[in-house]
Amino acid sequence: MTVGRWAASAALVTALGGCAWFGTSKPKPQDLGPNVVKLDIRQAWTARVGAIKDVSLSTHVLGDAVYVSAADGTVVALNARNGQDLWRTTVGKPLSSGVGSDGVTTAVVTKSNELIGIIDGKQAWSKRLEAGAYTAPLVAGARVFLVTADRTIAAYDARTGQALWSQPRTGEPLVLRQPGVLQAVGNTLVTGMAGRLVALQPDNGAVLWEAPLASPRGTNDVERLVDLVGPTFTQGNVVCARAFQASVGCVDAARGQVLWTQTARGSVGVGGDAELLAGTESNGVVQAWDRADGKKLWSVERFQHRRLTAPLLLGRSVIMGDDAGLVHVLSKQDGSHLNRLQTDGSGMAAAPVVAADTLVVVTRNGGVYGFRPE
Repeated sequence: MTVGRWAASAALVTALGGCAWFGTSKPKPQDLGPNVVKLDIRQAWTARVGAIKDVSLSTHVLGDAVYVSAADGTVVALNARNGQDLWRTTVGKPLSSGVGSDGVTTAVVTKSNELIGIIDGKQAWSKRLEAGAYTAPLVAGARVFLVTADRTIAAYDARTGQALWSQPRTGEPLVLRQPGVLQAVGNTLVTGMAGRLVALQPDNGAVLWEAPLASPRGTNDVERLVDLVGPTFTQGNVVCARAFQASVGCVDAARGQVLWTQTARGSVGVGGDAELLAGTESNGVVQAWDRADGKKLWSVERFQHRRLTAPLLLGRSVIMGDDAGLVHVLSKQDGSHLNRLQTDGSGMAAAPVVAADTLVVVTRNGGVYGFRPE
């Protein structure tokens, strides 16, 4: 991850979404007051994709490129330096997941349960799936990896879409309709399965180890739902993740050993750096933990009921968006206010990302914004 000037400047699928509100009215958030700027950040560019709507979006970064998909099937690769299209295409069908890419092959999943591969900005192949997918495909090592709603993990040839292997998994009967965990850690494929971080051999899907971050509890299937949710934070062999409404924790992926866990009631993933892990709870409280041992460092309550995204740690800042289209920039040291940025007011569709020393956020209306510090 690039910090640059930022460091210098300052089976059954449940309809239960992690950010869903229940009841007839949403609690009113408190007034944030005037924006007293302590870290000068300016909008550098803006771009547009189609509306995000109910797509389980996760923005993908590869080098200076940012990959974004929209609900209508639009897939765009943007240059994070200037917001210009590197390429733009449409698969012609509504999407159910975010986008994954290795710079050669880009992959998305449609609501009609098709895995589609895009090469050189054009659709190259498609593969029919037995179940839907809400986690973006992982494209790595000339393969496309996918975890579907029936908890099957599979690999496909990135050039042709040919099926390479498939590993069905049993587990809790419900899964979340939001991005989960699917990533590479060194030469290991790591995914989330019902509260466990699971490592697999990418050549055949054989399980290498399982590390529990939370255990299903409760008297019904909804209460027992503890799937791991994205995004995660990874540094070296350490992977830190959130179990839905249960806990956060870090795992040594070289040994499959849980380093620590802490009880936490959140529904979106976490962000971190070498020193700190940060997360947003379902009620809007922002919490920071020591990345090494899980000790609670600070918490901020002024964003309650704002439906926050997972945070991004960038330089000396902790950054997250909310459902009013605001981007909040906090001090990594104590959570104090540094700045508040405006977008189109439609709410954030995904956690902020950084590419080419640019903070990039995507809104539900399809606005893509690039910000940089002065």
